Amino acid sequence: MKPILLACLLMLSNLTFAEPYTGADATAGKALASKNCISCHAQSFGGDGSEIYMRKDRKVKTSKGLVAQVRNCNTNLGLKWFEDEELNVAKYLNQTYYKFTE
Repeated sequence: MKPILLACLLMLSNLTFAEPYTGADATAGKALASKNCISCHAQSFGGDGSEIYMRKDRKVKTSKGLVAQVRNCNTNLGLKWFEDEELNVAKYLNQTYYKFTE
């Protein structure tokens, strides 16, 4: 009985702490970010705009925070992305810059 209970608890903990964009498509996210994010970030930070992701005082500190920031940009810029598109962009940004594991 104890091994079954332990296995169930481990499964639940993995669901609780899994990155919020596990099933997202990073390739689709890259296309959206390239089309909609790069020019704005380049204006603000120069170069190719990637400095916004790698600066020491960056706002995003967790996977959930990354999704929230992508959602915030989507809303503020009126991009009208669906939730799956937001998650695609978050997954691409995480794989490329942030490397969050939770």
